[in-house]
Amino acid sequence: MEPTDAPDALVIDLTEVRNAEELHRLLQRELRFPDFYGRNWDALWDAITGLVDLPHGLTFTGWAAFSATLPAEAHTLRELFDGCLREYGRHLAAPRRIHYQ
Repeated sequence: MEPTDAPDALVIDLTEVRNAEELHRLLQRELRFPDFYGRNWDALWDAITGLVDLPHGLTFTGWAAFSATLPAEAHTLRELFDGCLREYGRHLAAPRRIHYQ
């Protein structure tokens, strides 16, 4: 994942997300995943580790409401994004930061 057209910063509001399908649709739209994105956790991992460039700063807002409504999805989402940075972050030309607010 080399930075190309990744935005400097992106805020994704999770406040209104009520189920996993809504979450994956939101991520697909905001992170510009391709049309063939499978809207599941394996597809999310593939997308963030090789299909798209993550923004240099990514902030998920509404985290408290989201994690209260969908605790399992919140846990998995955080694990995948944090795992992506752990595993691939050192290979990026510019650092990436992810915040959960």
